[in-house]
Amino acid sequence: MKKIEAIIKPFKLDEVREALSEVGIAGLTVTEVKGFGRQKGHTELYRGAEYVVDFLPKIKVEVVVAESQVDTALDAITKAARTGKIGDGKIFVTAVEQVVRIRTGETNEAAI
Repeated sequence: MKKIEAIIKPFKLDEVREALSEVGIAGLTVTEVKGFGRQKGHTELYRGAEYVVDFLPKIKVEVVVAESQVDTALDAITKAARTGKIGDGKIFVTAVEQVVRIRTGETNEAAI
């Protein structure tokens, strides 16, 4: 099993959720986060004062999938989240040792 964490632009969330649903991935966790990479923030004007916004709003989408679904999930996320502009985000894939569904006690792939 693998955990896929995708940091994406907020307005791309619905497209990513739909793309994952279309390939058979139902469960996901979404978190509002802030950060920056090469984009390095930007300058904004508020009530006549200019200030620097270092951390940009992003969305972190987390899904745990079977090994056989990793490439499909990565492809779906990449296509749905891509705008072609700086700040599109990143995807991280890590190994998951064990999963337990609290309600039923099911473990590993049965619990996904």
